[in-house]
Amino acid sequence: MKYRKLGHSGLMVSELTLGTLTFNGQAGFEKTGNVDVRQARRFIEIALERGVNTVDTADLYSKGGAEETLGEALGGNRQRVILATKARSPMSDDPNDSGATRFHLIKSCENSLKRLKTDHIDLYQIHNWDGVTPVEETLRALEDLVKSGKIRYFGTSNYTGWQMMKTLGCAEVNHLLKPVSQQIYYTPESREAEFELLPMALDQNIGTLIWGPMGEGLLTGTVQRNVKTPATSRQGNGWPEPYVHDMEHAYRVIDVLTEVGKEHNVSTARVCLAWLLTRPGITSLIVGNRTEQHLQDNLAAAELTLSEAQIKRIEQATRSAPRYPYWHRFTSGMDRLDPAEKVFLDEYQQTLEERKDLDRK
Repeated sequence: MKYRKLGHSGLMVSELTLGTLTFNGQAGFEKTGNVDVRQARRFIEIALERGVNTVDTADLYSKGGAEETLGEALGGNRQRVILATKARSPMSDDPNDSGATRFHLIKSCENSLKRLKTDHIDLYQIHNWDGVTPVEETLRALEDLVKSGKIRYFGTSNYTGWQMMKTLGCAEVNHLLKPVSQQIYYTPESREAEFELLPMALDQNIGTLIWGPMGEGLLTGTVQRNVKTPATSRQGNGWPEPYVHDMEHAYRVIDVLTEVGKEHNVSTARVCLAWLLTRPGITSLIVGNRTEQHLQDNLAAAELTLSEAQIKRIEQATRSAPRYPYWHRFTSGMDRLDPAEKVFLDEYQQTLEERKDLDRK
């Protein structure tokens, strides 16, 4: 297992993180899994043995149930892990039991501490943007939580690029602590983060944790062209995520990941994770599991080395169409490209060059 620095902090996190969405499985999360305390304890033991030092959860998961299961399962291993959780989501019908307000965040943090059976949270993440609460209020509440010792660092989750820059700018102007990380969705099938979120993270030295790196089961090998997806899987039981705009593109992605997997005699899921670990700006991939077998297979991705040719083949097969204003950068021959976006634009420029080659033929 390798370790990567989390943004502008000095904290080192494992390149794979143990996710807990599958823990408990109630209050609307029944379709994600129902890992109990005994299984969760075993998952933690396996993860620690393989070098994982980070565990991620959220108060939203099973409406506190996942945190409770994790708190029970951690036991004496609490001090061996970087414990991350999230807050902001509606936890009841009370209009103030939601959002990134001082009122809600401090209460949510205290509730999470009780459920997790700990006196501090290592990484506290705002689960989604709050378009009503002033950013300064959120930042001051988070800084107070740091000063009180209840949290060590804080980050964001599911923010857009402009929302993250607004947050960073507000912190800069008001001399407040800045978020050290973002948690976002990014897979070989869904590479939208390359246009704003990943360049922003590289430029601003923000760590990037990836949730759903296997597309919430879409890219594990259980979904295949012309084959009925098993009802025992998340993609076969009616779970609404992820949003897939072009299923034919998704099948092409699955095909190439499966092909490379056969070349290494490993699973489609393992190839998916191994490829993501080669991408610029990625700090850690969060892997959630229903079974011990899945966990062992996913953690083995840290030991899988893809060839340069395989990495390039997957990149070409998964590349989406360039978007404005990014395609305009290279179609107009612009110089002085920002290094934070050039690393991605160079790949998308190949699309233009390949098209020109086809026209010449």
